[in-house]
Amino acid sequence: MQSPAFTVRFCFEVCSCIVYINNMSKLVIFEKLFVVATLWVLSTLLAPFTAAAADHGILIREEFNDLENWKPLLFPKIPRHTIYTIESEDERHYLKAESNASSSGLIYGGEFDVYRYPNIRWRWKVDNVYSGEDVNRVNRKQGDDYPIRVYIIFKYEPEHARPLEKITYGVAKRRYGEYPPHSALNYVWASNINSEAIMTNPYSDRSKMIFLQMGGERTGQWVEENLNIIVDYQRAFGEKPPTAASLAIMNDSDDTGQSSVSYLDFIELSE
Repeated sequence: MQSPAFTVRFCFEVCSCIVYINNMSKLVIFEKLFVVATLWVLSTLLAPFTAAAADHGILIREEFNDLENWKPLLFPKIPRHTIYTIESEDERHYLKAESNASSSGLIYGGEFDVYRYPNIRWRWKVDNVYSGEDVNRVNRKQGDDYPIRVYIIFKYEPEHARPLEKITYGVAKRRYGEYPPHSALNYVWASNINSEAIMTNPYSDRSKMIFLQMGGERTGQWVEENLNIIVDYQRAFGEKPPTAASLAIMNDSDDTGQSSVSYLDFIELSE
């Protein structure tokens, strides 16, 4: 296993990818930023998910009493980091995320089986959303900032890969020592109203964004989401997901240069 420092360098800077050109008889290796690779590989360095509530069909219920189960996700080329703290109100705790022209995330330790625990539920809130022309460019990197998003990152499974996919991921592993993730779902609170509920992330076509909340109409309000990961993956990718996945959170504003404050009350994974 590579060191965490190596992993961050590998994941954030570039992922070596292979694409077929024209009649798919020729391979071209190009350098492509692959942010979700960081999220997946770091999670595999941490301890597995605990199953304290498994007798109730719940794998985890994170109520943010502390950040013991979470590790920071820092990007080497982004000097300003989002600040994550635990806040309390009326004996309840919640996660507060504050970004200011910054980007960083939190990743939960370990992986889980999406077929055994396909249901995810959480409650979130934003104090504000972003404004300006950049936030309307959701299909471009300049617009890839959101007050809050929850990631499901899926592990690459060589035994189920197609021939071209095996070549692609094999090149990446030989170069960096680790497989990048297979794919990712981004559950997003978007700043603008989008005509499409699902879009491809501008940094990777293997990362799909699902817009659960759009615009500022519900700012300052707690909103609960209750989703089925398998159903959403099939809607986004048109196929069944890999078995193993991990979980991450991010509030980022490095592309727009703005600031935001957002909150998570709890996250729950269940059967």
